[in-house]
Amino acid sequence: MPLDLDGPIPSVPALPSMDKYDQKDRRPPPSRGGAAPIIDIKALRDPALVPDQYVAAVLGDATDGQIREFEDSLKKLKIRAASDLQQNLLQNRTQFIKISKEAEKLKGEMRTLRNLMSELKTNTTALRSATAKNDEPASIPGQATLSKRDKRSSVADRSALWNSQMQALYKNVEGSQKFLPNSSGRHVIQNAGPWVELDNATYKSRRAMQIFLLNDHLLIASRKKRKMDAPTADTRGPMMKLVADRCWSLLDIEVIDMPGAGDSSGGRNKLADAIMVRGGGQESFIYRTEKADDSSKKALLLNVRKAVEELRKGLEFEMEANNKAKETINYFASRDPGLLQKTELLETLSDIKDMLIEVDGKQQNLRWVESQMDELDINIALQEFEPAVARVEKLKSLSKGLKSNAVAQDFISFKVDERCNRLGDIVIRELEATHNERMKTKQNISWLTRLGYHDRAREAYLDARSATIHKRSSIHNTVQCFQACFPPPMMSACVKWAKQEVEAFNTILARQLSSTERGGPVWTECMNRAKEHATKLSAVGLDFQNLVGRIDVPSDAMPSPTGLGLTSS
Repeated sequence: MPLDLDGPIPSVPALPSMDKYDQKDRRPPPSRGGAAPIIDIKALRDPALVPDQYVAAVLGDATDGQIREFEDSLKKLKIRAASDLQQNLLQNRTQFIKISKEAEKLKGEMRTLRNLMSELKTNTTALRSATAKNDEPASIPGQATLSKRDKRSSVADRSALWNSQMQALYKNVEGSQKFLPNSSGRHVIQNAGPWVELDNATYKSRRAMQIFLLNDHLLIASRKKRKMDAPTADTRGPMMKLVADRCWSLLDIEVIDMPGAGDSSGGRNKLADAIMVRGGGQESFIYRTEKADDSSKKALLLNVRKAVEELRKGLEFEMEANNKAKETINYFASRDPGLLQKTELLETLSDIKDMLIEVDGKQQNLRWVESQMDELDINIALQEFEPAVARVEKLKSLSKGLKSNAVAQDFISFKVDERCNRLGDIVIRELEATHNERMKTKQNISWLTRLGYHDRAREAYLDARSATIHKRSSIHNTVQCFQACFPPPMMSACVKWAKQEVEAFNTILARQLSSTERGGPVWTECMNRAKEHATKLSAVGLDFQNLVGRIDVPSDAMPSPTGLGLTSS
């Protein structure tokens, strides 16, 4: 078998022929009388292509016919490339819309899962605190005990209660207002009672302190003896006064339960019933309850844990709300960059994201409006004019019906107007390209009228016809088509246009007859032909018999001055 296969190997001379064809395809040598050069797509895709050199190399020896064929091939290639680009754009947009909807659905599921996890954590914490609950938080001096009725009071009563708590704190703790200015929602959670500050190295007592826990801060106050020998001292007041010493935000510190494993003194561990407050600047302070086995420590740790959790939950909720607002703004702005110029509307996007509007008896949100805009974009991209115009009319009608919702009305109107302008430009280009076809012209003008662009349609149609006017029958056909497409009240614009075209014809006619004798046989024959053509305009209601052929006498035919400013007699 191998010997039989070796025989025919030398008889394969196809490689030179392939190189020849490859070279021809890469750079076609045009020949006179032959076919047009083949377009090298690879060469056109080369970013380093120099058009002048390429054309000189390919069409250097080509005939006029070959050049025209090459030009036609380039036009066909351009049309095909534009069609492929449009199809790819539509396909990519469809995939992007599908992916964005899936991402939005996944985002909603993740948000639901996060809420469920948060509820589970809250329930677990509440269950743990219920089992460990022994004592109610103590109140600060001068604060009355709250009854069950007070706890069930309204929000206004609660705000007044919190305000009275802060005023009592400012009154009983000197300098506390400097650390804790009054703000909405700030209130006292627990007055932890008397504590003792310990030295970090020796764990020896340093000074007497008192701890106050607020919903967002931890306040440490030192207990000092009041000077009774001062002339302004109140002898009826307490012997001790509280002075604010330190204050931290709960989110900036860590409160640690210290294990009672230190050296004992007097039968009590030095770190028994002690806590450590560790700040963000690597500072740490140790405090111990003044009384042994005091329940204030356990209550303080539990309340600190609850307060920190509530603060973090509030921050997460605020961040989530801000993220939702940013996501909404980015979502709508990425789809319509023009929204970035509408600052007032952009600021309200986060508020209208979940807004519901009534459509055909059903409640729909603005995501439904976005889906309608997507469908409209697809109709415009595919040049499906009838469904696109119908969808624009539907959305405009929907926007006008939202009189009680000005924000949603402005939002929908902005989006519809932007796409309506784009659709109108495309239809006008189609009208200018097909103005010779009466049925297409009538359909295009009908679409533009429904979009509210009847004035632009009239001007575009007449301008397109002006570019092709060469004889009277063209004016006749234009007027006839105008009467079929536009309503009678707009006919005055067409009559004005026809008069301008006839005057332009008179100017051309005067230029052509300037070298002939006025009243001669050639001049008379031309004028008769022009008036014969003018009779065609009477069929469409235009009587321009006296206007056609009205030629002013040129300036050189007027009598000229002779001599010293005197005219010849």
